Amino acid sequence: MYRTTILSPVGPLLLASDGTAITGLWLEGQKYFAAGLDADAEENPALPVFQKASLWLDAYFAQRDLPPLPPLAPAGSPFRLSVWERLQAIPYGQTRTYGELSAELCSSPRAVGGAAGHNPISILIPCHRVLGTGGSLTGYAGGLNKKKLLLKLEGVL
Repeated sequence: MYRTTILSPVGPLLLASDGTAITGLWLEGQKYFAAGLDADAEENPALPVFQKASLWLDAYFAQRDLPPLPPLAPAGSPFRLSVWERLQAIPYGQTRTYGELSAELCSSPRAVGGAAGHNPISILIPCHRVLGTGGSLTGYAGGLNKKKLLLKLEGVL
């Protein structure tokens, strides 16, 4: 396992990798911060997948055309993986509600919210694009102020 920290407009971001794919991206102070990250993970900012993630994040925050995402490999149950896959299908600048996602997945909004809240790869897997009933801002492990910032950046708010 490898790790690195990069700076962003929402604060420091901790990234984790297995050497090939991104396995974690956490915002400082996020609920479940660094969950699953090996305490012995080696600091390696030059790892190519970290470079790809950094380029993507730089373009995202600068509101430039986004390059392809780096490979992602979140670890989770089959249900959580299905939710995270649905989150990745939400286009930039658009949102879905927990209710809409739960209907697509034939599950409850609470279960979808739980899976979204445990998303180990914030921003790259855009759980910030999920809203509560009526478009309410709710349920972001990174904090509602950061969710607002990300949604404003994407032109949603």
